[in-house]
Amino acid sequence: MTASNLKPPISAYIRTLNEERMIGEVVRAALQVVQEVIVIDSGSTDRTIEIAEDAGARVIHHEWLGNGHQKRLAEDACANDWLLDLDADELISSALAAEIAAKFRNGEPEQKIYMTPLALAPPVGRPWRDFGLQKRHKLYDRRVVRAPSHKAWDQFDIPSGVNLGRLNEPILHHAFTGAEQFIAKVNRNSSVRAQALPLKSKPYLALRILFGLPVYFSKKYFLQQYFRGGVYGFALAMVSGYGRWMRDVKMWERASKNPHAPEL
Repeated sequence: MTASNLKPPISAYIRTLNEERMIGEVVRAALQVVQEVIVIDSGSTDRTIEIAEDAGARVIHHEWLGNGHQKRLAEDACANDWLLDLDADELISSALAAEIAAKFRNGEPEQKIYMTPLALAPPVGRPWRDFGLQKRHKLYDRRVVRAPSHKAWDQFDIPSGVNLGRLNEPILHHAFTGAEQFIAKVNRNSSVRAQALPLKSKPYLALRILFGLPVYFSKKYFLQQYFRGGVYGFALAMVSGYGRWMRDVKMWERASKNPHAPEL
């Protein structure tokens, strides 16, 4: 019996493009609890592929089709039906690996989708384990749900009647190395979503441009408790809110150039 047979019947998948910074660490951390790691690489020119393979991943090359489409490719490439969806900067701790393994101790778990908290690990200070958590559904059975076939969106909707499980230990998200990279990341995401999401009317977008920025900031700072991150938490809430606001601005530009844009 091989070591992989002793692990739960789970495949992890990761989408990559020039992710040499952490890909080896991410693959090795995932292999604490999964039988295989599939990397779907869309043309890395750094050492991503070499590092991922050395860490134990199987790398598949495919041009970038979009966020959801790329996940679909990864799902199809996996040997197991149970999947763990990871980004190339998301680490599975030993505590989370043990929690996942416990769910499979007596066979497949009853719940088929697990809500998995995502904790920001900022470049300064400790991980935000008890505030600012994002809710994601990272562990799931592909026989029950699949990633959406969408260029921008890659989070699936929960099917009606499916009971959710919950994992308590968070995935540690090393999302950026500093403010410069974070700003570039939110700017890039706002551009992709402004182009790929359904077009809103110009009056609706104008209202959001005029009044939305303080709302977007407040959601991060107060509702998600970024204020507990001190000065850095304030700064990240500002950048996050600005990125969301920029999506409205870029979609307004798109609507202004489109003669068929909705009027209301």
